[in-house]
This record gives sequence, structure tokens and C-alpha cells, in this order.
Amino acid sequence: MCGAVRFTARNVPSEYGACHCEQCRRWAGSALLAVTVATDDIAVEGGDNIARIQSSAWAERAWCGKCGSGLWYRVTAEGSLYGNTEIPVGLLDDTTGMSLVSEIFHDVRCQGFDLANDTRKMTRAEVFAKYAPGLPQEGENDDQN
Repeated sequence: MCGAVRFTARNVPSEYGACHCEQCRRWAGSALLAVTVATDDIAVEGGDNIARIQSSAWAERAWCGKCGSGLWYRVTAEGSLYGNTEIPVGLLDDTTGMSLVSEIFHDVRCQGFDLANDTRKMTRAEVFAKYAPGLPQEGENDDQN
């Protein structure tokens, strides 16, 4: 919002997803609508103004330290998703041709929050089984929520 942090992203896919987990809901105020971009494809200006928190055992969240705008969710733990950054779609200047194709943590979404698109849906258990076997599930025994 304030311009203290700017970024340029290359190789941005045309498909994005929604995350309904408890942390994303608290961070974004609703589902987080984000596109996955390789961290190496993001160039950031104003890095001194970025605040971060290790929000789980496997990822960090970042925001502008001046105005509070959310910047990204970034996987920090080794594994199949390491090296990915989730950029909120609302931060992109041009979303022409982009479409919502997936929803994760669909079983814990806010009551009545049903998106119109016909999306691939995964439950909390399915997400953890596929991407983070053996890790504690967010929202269960997680003191950082």
C-alpha cells in the first residue's frame, strides 16, 4: 500500500489457489487467495522494510513493516514445497487471464464461505498427508495460532 516494499515476479502461473487454514484466515481476514511462484523468480526492493515471522515449523509470513500489507507466505522447510512463495493475488498489478483452480483446508473454511468456481478441494488431512507427513497439523497443538 505505501510503496516501501516492491517486488517483481517472473514466471507467474495463470492459476492460483485459496487456503482456508486458520492461520491464513487470521492473516488475510478471509481465505488467502495466492499464486505459487518460485522464490528465485521474485526480485524485492525495500527489503529493509520487510517484517517476518516463522508462523509454523515449515513456513514464514512476511509483511511491510511500515504499513502492514501482507507480502507472502514462504515455505522454509526442506521438502516438496521448499523454494515456493505464495503471493497474494491482490498484490499483482495484472491478473488478466488468471483463474482460481484449487482450495486447501476446505474442511475448515469459514461457515458459508463457498467459492463459485469448480475447484480441486483438499481437506486438512489430505494436505498434511501429501505435503507434510509427520509434521504437526496447523490448528492442532500449535501455540502460534
